[in-house]
Parts: sequence; structure tokens; C-alpha cells
Amino acid sequence: MLTDLPNLLTLSRIAVIPLMVVLAALRTPATDFAACVVFGLAGITDYFDGKLARDRKQTSDLGRMLDPIADKLLVAAALMMLVGMGHLSALGLYPAIVIMLREILVSGLREYLAGVRVGLPVTRLAKWKTGFQMGALGALLAGDGSAVLLGIPWLPVSTIGEAMLWVAAALTLLTGWDYLTTGLRHAAAPVRE
Repeated sequence: MLTDLPNLLTLSRIAVIPLMVVLAALRTPATDFAACVVFGLAGITDYFDGKLARDRKQTSDLGRMLDPIADKLLVAAALMMLVGMGHLSALGLYPAIVIMLREILVSGLREYLAGVRVGLPVTRLAKWKTGFQMGALGALLAGDGSAVLLGIPWLPVSTIGEAMLWVAAALTLLTGWDYLTTGLRHAAAPVRE
């Protein structure tokens, strides 16, 4: 049901995207930090919506549909803001592209496999990828100005964020390859009637 707490948490992840975008667009240390906080809180809901749904036995087809959509919208909005606002170096653009392409690939694979009634479970490595990705995007949204704001001007937040983004991109390639080979294996299998 739409009003179950897990689904409300998932929907909140979508609802805060405009706020995160506006805060990042204002481009001050305080609003960059606020955008990071909003993004971080939204990212945390990704953990809790699934946990609560399982613990409360409130899993639903609606939740299974909305959760990956909310994740992809949040990540895509953050990546586009970082690129558009110049928060990534020229080299940082490459892992961002890899991450976006993998998100599209996995969405397509999930859609295809759902049509043939095959699930594409989330692997432990994919969870690590998500952790690095969310940490990287949060750090990049915060930027070096947030470190100054917090009284730690020596902390290279943007550099740390980009390094984490590269790790996330490497994990993205590995998990994307796993998902692709799974999808191709099912696509090549004979049709059962």
C-alpha cells in the first residue's frame, strides 16, 4: 500500500530531489553542505525502506517497483548537478558516465527479465558499489567549501569524493558485467511453453 512506512520512505527519496537540486544550484558553502545532508538523509532511506518492509512484512510490488526508480532518480539528479555546476574535474566526468550508463543498463535488464519472470537480485558487491557511490556523491555535493564552513579547511572533500567516485565506477563495471551476463544467459535460453 502506498501509505505503508517503507513506501513513504521511498517516495520521500523522490520528493527531496528538487530541494537537493535547488540547494546545490545556490552554490554557497552552506547550501552545498545542506544539499549533502539532504542527499545523505535520502540515501539512508534506501536502507531503511527495504529493512522495514522485510521486518514488518510489508513488501509489495509497488515498493519493488518504486525503490530502484527512486535510487536512480536521486543518483542521476546528483550526478547531473555535479557535472552541470562544475563540481567534478574533467577526469571525474568519466566515472560519472560509467555510473549513469550502468544505471540505464540495469534498468533495461530488470525490465526485460521481469517480462520473462526472472528476478535480478542485488549482490553484496552491488551494495558496496552503492555505499561508495552514495558517499562519493555526498562528498562531492558538500565540496571543499563545506570543509571550510565546518572548520576543517585542510580536508580535501572534493578529492576524497572523486577518489570514491572512481572506486564506485570500478565496482559499477564489475556489477554491471555480472548483471549483463545474467541477462544474456536468460535471453539466450530456449523459450519454455
